[in-house]
Amino acid sequence: MKFTCEKYLLQSAIANTARAAAAKSPNPALEGLLIEATNSVKITGYDLVKGVYTSFAADISEPGSIVLTARLFENIVRSLPDEIVTITSESNNMTRIICGNADFSIMGIDAENFPELPAVDMQKSIKIPQKTMKDMINQTIFAVSDNEARPVYTGALFEISSGKLTVVSVDGYRLAMRKEEIETVGEQEFSFIAPGAALQDLEKMCGDTDDPVTIVLGAKNISFSLGSYVLITRRLEGEFLDYKKAIPADYTYHLKVKRSDMLRAVDRVSLIIDDRIKNPLRCVFGAGRVNMYCVTALGKGEDICEFQGDGGNLEIGFNNRYLQDALKAAPAEDLALGLSSGSSPCVVVPTDGSDKFLYMILPVRLRA
Repeated sequence: MKFTCEKYLLQSAIANTARAAAAKSPNPALEGLLIEATNSVKITGYDLVKGVYTSFAADISEPGSIVLTARLFENIVRSLPDEIVTITSESNNMTRIICGNADFSIMGIDAENFPELPAVDMQKSIKIPQKTMKDMINQTIFAVSDNEARPVYTGALFEISSGKLTVVSVDGYRLAMRKEEIETVGEQEFSFIAPGAALQDLEKMCGDTDDPVTIVLGAKNISFSLGSYVLITRRLEGEFLDYKKAIPADYTYHLKVKRSDMLRAVDRVSLIIDDRIKNPLRCVFGAGRVNMYCVTALGKGEDICEFQGDGGNLEIGFNNRYLQDALKAAPAEDLALGLSSGSSPCVVVPTDGSDKFLYMILPVRLRA
């Protein structure tokens, strides 16, 4: 195999496909990238859960294929001067990378050891602007569970219904939901659960543009296509939480607060909270203000945030990080808080009454 291409094309392709390469695997080929030179150069990364591939134009002298260790290959190409790159692999899998005065020779792996990506048998398909997809993932991904004992919650639920896309993630302690109107063909209604790890990679691949992400749903896999890149991941199977029933229908106290004001107060008090000892953030919601304080082995922190409404001196304990995550993710400055009791969840929604986003945080039991 031998081909010549622009460095920036190669570097961009490696950076995105390497996201899908396994960090460590019994099969060394999974830690690598498959490079195939035919009419164009195709680069693929695949860790048996998700795969990313792309193609780009190059001057191909000899067609062929090789697998190169992703981390080493990426580091080498990144370090090269901004010139034309020539890659040559021999029959013994030794691969040479030349660019300007730089000359590297590294051992590759036979392409036959690289597993084949699964095919996606299209059942449903929708298109979403990249910046919308990026925002929806960013504003819900923090609530995806990392507990492998409940695999279905290590992903996010996608629901398409009535011209709207809803993305929901839960981890047993909090819930994050985002909704956006999208263009659909006909009255499409379907849902699927996509792994959180794949969605994190997809978010990084999406740009701040209206160019579309095409989602193709298959029986066992999902593909996300954007530009020249395709990300394929398996669907998570299982029964997801009935989030509509989990969200309280009404609240005793309705409060309005500035997102930035509350976040700054939470951040300040959180400075004395040690991650090793999960001391809760105590919040007392009075008339027009919430008193936040916490006592830990490091000392005591206290702050006040003003809001509109009266919380009836309701005292609730929160995991400070869960509160911070929700406030950082909320895509609005004016927020409405719904509260009922010290043992009921706190719900954060827009003040305009829309259902564009919703964050629910369960309280922490407070000691006297």
